[in-house]
Amino acid sequence: MILKDWFSSSEDIFVETSGSTGKPKIISLKKEQMFNSALATGSYFGLNENTNALLCLSTSYIAGKMMLVRALTLGWCLDVVNPESNPLKDVVKSYDFSAMVPLQLENSISKLNQIKTLIAGGGVVSNNLQQKIFNSDCNIFATYGMTETITHIAVKKLNNFSTSPNFYNVLPNVKIYIDKRSCLVISAPKVSKDLVFTNDVVQLISDNQFKWLGRFDNVINSGGIKLQPEKIEEKLSKMIFSRFFVAGISDEKLGEKLILIIEGEKQNIDLSSCNLSKYEKPKSIYFINKFVETETKKIQRIKTLDILDL
Repeated sequence: MILKDWFSSSEDIFVETSGSTGKPKIISLKKEQMFNSALATGSYFGLNENTNALLCLSTSYIAGKMMLVRALTLGWCLDVVNPESNPLKDVVKSYDFSAMVPLQLENSISKLNQIKTLIAGGGVVSNNLQQKIFNSDCNIFATYGMTETITHIAVKKLNNFSTSPNFYNVLPNVKIYIDKRSCLVISAPKVSKDLVFTNDVVQLISDNQFKWLGRFDNVINSGGIKLQPEKIEEKLSKMIFSRFFVAGISDEKLGEKLILIIEGEKQNIDLSSCNLSKYEKPKSIYFINKFVETETKKIQRIKTLDILDL
C-alpha cells in the first residue's frame, strides 16, 4: 500500500499513529517531508547508495513506511521479513542498517553481529537491555520522534560509548526548545511546517542535546508529591527483569497511590537496593499474565490497568 501511495500523484500520504499515548488517529504527511527525513537519516549515519538494509517492521505505521522511503530515496538494497518479535531467527545475511522495536532487539541479541548499525524506537530500551547489548559489535542507537515528525529527529548511542552520561543528539536542520512545563518543543521545518509541542519532559543539555525524563501526562500526584514514573522505572529496572511499569490509581487519602504492575507470574520482589525515596516506593504490586500492546508492541498502560480493574 505504501508503494502505491508513494508513486501516486498525491502530494500527501496518510498515516495512522500507534495509539500508545492516546487514541490512534490518521494524519497527513507531505511526501517532500518524508523525502527530507530520509535524506537526514542517510546523512547522519552515512548510509549511501547500495546500502544493504533489512525491513522487519510493519509498513502499516510510519517507522516501517520510512524504511521503504529511505530505500527508494537513497538507493538502498532492501530485504523484507515478517514483522515478528524475533525477526533475525531465519536471517543468514549481514546488513548495514535496520530498525527494530525494543522487543525485537531483545530477541535478536545473539545475531546482532549481522547488522552494522541499528536504530531502536517505539519504546524505552531498559537499563537491563542496554547492559546486554553494550559490548555488541552492532552500533545501536535509541531514537526519539513520533509520527508527526516522520520518525526520529534525535538519536542516542546505546552501546560502545566511552563518555557518560549519554544524551539525545538532534539531526541536521532540527532546533529544540522547552515550554513552561519543561516539555520539548521541536522546530524541524524540513519535516514539519509547524512547531511540534510534545508532552515529553526533558532537560536541555545544549542547543542540540537533551535528556528525556518522562511524559508530562504520566506524572503522579501522590499526597502533593509529584512523581515521574519513568524516573522510578529506571531505578526499578536494576532489580526487575520482566516487563513492568508504575502508575497512579485513585486513593482517598493520597489522591493518587503509586503502584507497580509486573508482567508474568507472581514472584517475590525485593526493592530495598533500588535507591527509591520513601515517596517512590510502590504502595502495592500487581502481576498480570500479559500486557495490552499496540500493533507495534508498545505497552498500553491505561488498557492494561483496566484489565486489573483496580
